[in-house]
Amino acid sequence: MHDPDRLRPRPRQAPRVALRCWLRLAATGATLYGLTLAPALAQSLCASDGQPPVRGLLERFIDAQCESCWADPQSPLPDPGALAGDWIVPSARGEAAPLAVAATQDAAWRLQALGRSMVRDRLELHMPVSPSAGQLRVAHGPVFNGYIGTSIAFSPDPGTAAGELTAWLLLVESIAPGTDGTPVQRNLVRNALQVSWNPSVQRRADFAPLHESRPMAVAEGARASRLRVLGWVQDGHGHILHIAQSGCSESSP
Repeated sequence: MHDPDRLRPRPRQAPRVALRCWLRLAATGATLYGLTLAPALAQSLCASDGQPPVRGLLERFIDAQCESCWADPQSPLPDPGALAGDWIVPSARGEAAPLAVAATQDAAWRLQALGRSMVRDRLELHMPVSPSAGQLRVAHGPVFNGYIGTSIAFSPDPGTAAGELTAWLLLVESIAPGTDGTPVQRNLVRNALQVSWNPSVQRRADFAPLHESRPMAVAEGARASRLRVLGWVQDGHGHILHIAQSGCSESSP
């Protein structure tokens, strides 16, 4: 991978309370709670509003020792209308692995959640969408002091029966083909959040969305202009019900 130091993760530190509150507000967006935000702040929000529907998810896992996997021009591509997420899994070689600077423990946790393990340095999983009634929204704010405000919200349609749900929100760096040693488009996972929701318990009578907002640490060297979020909601059987990705308007940085 070209310029590996650019992908080296930043040691995570707890942000101040004031910063956390500001980032949560920035990530939520004006439309979620009917708030009116300052124009400069609203313009810095990037959300899934107006983005095309997503029909599937391709997860590509690469062991940090397999640099040739990252550089493989035959890497599987997502189906039309689907998204790809790229995870670099920590290697037994630790920091000596070629892709160690981009590896994240989140990748190992994601594999564990899927009940899977690596096969010959790489693993690709295609996950279709089993759509259900409701709306999913993801959003993020600007990078500030090494953190970025992110949010995910799901609104099941009233009267829809839903058991316990799991939401995943990924902070990814979109890397174009021919950049950083990859011949294919990649969404390199920089940070990840997993939350559990129980709609029958958590939803209020006014049908407010199930919502989670967090400031996520940004890996040192990640380019702010290439960061976005993608997220999905899955049922208790692991079936993906909705997927969404953020997009920035032309006025956003």
